[in-house]
Amino acid sequence: MLAKLHSASLLGIDAYPVEIEVDVSSGLPAVNIVGLPDTAVKEARERVKAALKNSGFPFPDDRVTVNLAPADIKKEGAGFDLPIALGILGALRIIKPENLPQYLFIGELALDGSIRHSRGILPIALLSREMGKSIVVPHPNAREAGIVEGCRVFPLKNLRECVEFLRGEREVRPLTVSLKELYSESPSYQVDFSEVRGQESTKRAIEVAVAGGHNMLMIGPPGSGKTMLAGRIPSIMPELSLEEALEVTKIHSIVGLLPPDKPLLTLRPFRSPHHTISDVALIGGGQNPHPGEISLAHHGVLFLDELPEFNRNVLESLRQPLEGRKVTVSRASGSFTFPANFLLVGAMNPCPCGNFTHPDKECRCTPREIQRYISRISGPLLDRIDIHVEVPPLKAGEFSGPPSEDSLSIRERIKKAREIQRERFKGKRIFTNAQMGNKDIDKYCLLNEEGKNLLQAAIDNMGLSGRAYHRILKVSRTIADLEGRENIETYHLAEAIQYRSLDKRLWW
Repeated sequence: MLAKLHSASLLGIDAYPVEIEVDVSSGLPAVNIVGLPDTAVKEARERVKAALKNSGFPFPDDRVTVNLAPADIKKEGAGFDLPIALGILGALRIIKPENLPQYLFIGELALDGSIRHSRGILPIALLSREMGKSIVVPHPNAREAGIVEGCRVFPLKNLRECVEFLRGEREVRPLTVSLKELYSESPSYQVDFSEVRGQESTKRAIEVAVAGGHNMLMIGPPGSGKTMLAGRIPSIMPELSLEEALEVTKIHSIVGLLPPDKPLLTLRPFRSPHHTISDVALIGGGQNPHPGEISLAHHGVLFLDELPEFNRNVLESLRQPLEGRKVTVSRASGSFTFPANFLLVGAMNPCPCGNFTHPDKECRCTPREIQRYISRISGPLLDRIDIHVEVPPLKAGEFSGPPSEDSLSIRERIKKAREIQRERFKGKRIFTNAQMGNKDIDKYCLLNEEGKNLLQAAIDNMGLSGRAYHRILKVSRTIADLEGRENIETYHLAEAIQYRSLDKRLWW
């Protein structure tokens, strides 16, 4: 007796269909699962057996063979539990086999037959819509799948409910979720720039960085507020568009980080991995590649605190994603491309002890130790960071100063600057000044004679590389956009030059 039904698995950031064939034939009692299953899939036989018996259904005392096709792609995860159980019941004719192919099933079974939350439901629901099939999902994943317009979603709580539904004994209405309502119910950020006292020059640098999409590095002694400032950057970034929110939600769903009560993520992500992170965890990868931290930060902020403490190979792996806004991971099973359009924000001390730029504390580091500490960050990586800004320690009087400008006011200025850039690059595949190529720089970053002389003097005195030269022009363009100026003035250029602290050769 044979039954066929459909499920899905994840490959990179997309789902692919898996046809499940269940054959129950006479022979010694055994359950064999074939089709390159991983350990979690192989263990499904024990979960399925207990779930069927505890739900009041028989488990065959015959030979059960489960085939997961295509057989040349490794299957992983516990989401095949539900379709395997239903396939066995279909083979036993407890469920009519002809009722199964019109649905796509996904879900992990508990031993009592309840259906547990599964990861990656959003891309699987997108796949079911493409296949023209309805989808049966765990009840906790219902709203996540429901945000896919045009997909009929049937949320069920346990195996018995599912069997009754397929036999026509239980009426289950397809779930409908208003995507626009979810998007309009966007929660607010828990932090605000009005809570930060002082550090006006650093706030200005952050505003410029966000307005133009420029990566930035904050250098300052411990306790100067670098982490506090970084954590508030998402609050001044323009709101996620509906398309961006779906991209962010899809990635978090695949990794299993989507909260059950938030089927749609509408706030900019903020990721702050520890400096002991591996390159695979940061970039993405594994035997069956999954997105890493840079993809989880897509359309948001990747904050690397204590930047020189990261392993050198981890930092160097960022060079290609910072340029291409995506990362390609190649394995024997194929190449996988993950989105990685994030704003990189780094923070570091000026020296190993942290007191090199402190006005009141003595630094005991030698020039050689300072140079060795700074050189942990390679020149090519520093060249890809547009803005280097010094964050001085606060003075005693600044702690009790008046409230600072709130995030909403700063965000409005940034949105106007982003709108100017959007119009400038209309019809192109770039959206911010940081993404400009050399041809765009030559076209949109014209300097007057005074500006050319100033930039030439900066190159001679600071030993700037060609990439740093272009970074300065891009930042200058953003500063002019924040003021609504069509042309880059000399003072715009001067401000951009001062955001290259590590090029001033003051550190060694």
